[in-house]
Amino acid sequence: MKVTSGISLNNVAVAATPKHLLQFAVDQRYDDYTSVDHAVWRFIMRQNTFFLKEYAHKVYFQGLLNTGISFERIPRIQEMNDILAKIGWGAVAVDGFIPPAAFMEFQAYKVLVIACDMRQIHHIEYTPAPDIVHEAAGHAPIIVDREYSNYLQRFGEVGAKAMSSKKDFELYEAIRHLSILKEQPNSDPKEVEQATKLVEHRQKTLGEPSEMAQLSRLHWWTVEYGLIGTLENPKIYGAGLLSSIGESVSCLEPEVKKIPYSIDAANVPFDITTKQPQLFVCQDFKHLANVLEEFASKMAFVVGGLEGINKAIECKNVATCEYSSGLQVSGIFDEVITDEKNSPIYLHTTGKTALAFRNTELGDHSINYHKDGFGSPIGNWKQTATSPESLSGDELRKLGIVEGENAKLEFASGIMVEGKIEKVLRRDGKLLLITFSDCRVRHGDRILFDPDWGTYDMAVGNKISSVFNGAADKDAYNQVALVPRERTIKSPSDAKRKRLENLYAQVRKIRESKTGYERLGEIWETQQAEHPDDWLLSMEIFEILDTTDQQPHLKAKIEKFLNEKKAATKDLSTLIGWGFRLVDYHKKPEYQATMQGSQK
Repeated sequence: MKVTSGISLNNVAVAATPKHLLQFAVDQRYDDYTSVDHAVWRFIMRQNTFFLKEYAHKVYFQGLLNTGISFERIPRIQEMNDILAKIGWGAVAVDGFIPPAAFMEFQAYKVLVIACDMRQIHHIEYTPAPDIVHEAAGHAPIIVDREYSNYLQRFGEVGAKAMSSKKDFELYEAIRHLSILKEQPNSDPKEVEQATKLVEHRQKTLGEPSEMAQLSRLHWWTVEYGLIGTLENPKIYGAGLLSSIGESVSCLEPEVKKIPYSIDAANVPFDITTKQPQLFVCQDFKHLANVLEEFASKMAFVVGGLEGINKAIECKNVATCEYSSGLQVSGIFDEVITDEKNSPIYLHTTGKTALAFRNTELGDHSINYHKDGFGSPIGNWKQTATSPESLSGDELRKLGIVEGENAKLEFASGIMVEGKIEKVLRRDGKLLLITFSDCRVRHGDRILFDPDWGTYDMAVGNKISSVFNGAADKDAYNQVALVPRERTIKSPSDAKRKRLENLYAQVRKIRESKTGYERLGEIWETQQAEHPDDWLLSMEIFEILDTTDQQPHLKAKIEKFLNEKKAATKDLSTLIGWGFRLVDYHKKPEYQATMQGSQK
């Protein structure tokens, strides 16, 4: 498979993704995963098959088998693309959290973004940062369900149009920074405390949450942390829960409040760095789609009008206002004029602006041409009751709208446009734009455009039908996404760590080749001498000895060591207890069938 910079060129969904999104793609650097990383993956995946078979939504476990994700090693992005292509999806590798708008747009193109980091062993139960367990083993299996994957794509389409604010991005950066610090080994507690306070401060000072902030909450409480079924006996389907062997257990306890899912979840903020105190339970996947459409019906891209334009002005970022003719104006909006009925009659942008139709830039109306902004009336013309975008060529001529001739247009709002008509632009039978020279535009005593300012391009449309985030044609607009400056932190690998990794690699080779069992005692003694705090390697050796009925004396020593660790540390008590449970379980026929189904 041909792959360039983390992008699978042979996957149809990925190949259709626009350039402004693919700038987030990175190389997976598969060879950087260590034998410890693969061991952590193996432990999590095998625990998931034990616990989630009973408590996850039925489609998840079947999807896990259908996708063919190996339980024994971390999957390659190329493999994920082969798997996902069967259901019309694709995947790209990214560096940790990416901005919500980009995440949503990837989803709209049916592309999963896979944070290719692997959680460290001290976060084996739960990691505050996205990692490949979360993406590959959490998201991918559940989307084999067609109804759910349609919901996911639709969420992406809606989310990509959601209005956001600079405060949203500042909060996102603060959360990303905190998640990186919490995943970093030996991070400075004071730095973590400061980062936590910054997140709390930005959450408190966010003000009225934007559409994107509210949609991010709906996404969190469904796609990431959703439960499905009844309040009394819900099942897990959210990827954040499916990928957390700690929280997938604790989330079903009575201490975690279960709330019927509704649009009200958009008003409930979340904290990505800790376990959730409450979760929402949907009835089924259709319920999810219904709530999403209920929320979408109130968004600016659906309602347009003054409400939408005001959201565009408030966001202080590039947004698009679409006229009822289909003409799309993309830029940073700074003003709207209204009439006595509080209806918008004129909009204005500042700085680089582009005009588009059906999300494709109009050739002569790029940001280079409209580099100083754009302003135009909205509404019907006084001379006719017909919506101006619907006027035919004959009807325009009767109104004196003829190329090369002077004309005077009066809007129902009172705005006057006078000048020489240079060009009339149509698309798909709709009148989009009239270009004037020597033009003056005024509203009462206010001059909105003066002949000395150059050519005037007047948008046509009786209303603003839609307002959405970003440029209509992002690639042509050269809209550079706000790519995070801070990179995720990789764990340092010194000589001592490399020796531990080598021990894990030796045990893995013995398990897979089914030879060399006599060396396990030496390996374990070395681990005990050099890495006494490590427990997972001991569990892997114990498992091999139990499976093969070899060296009962060594097995007893390791079991004693693990039980001492289990008794001494609360966190290890749970993990080691799960490990022993799995060793017992793996002897059962149903487990052997499961493992055979997971192999390629």
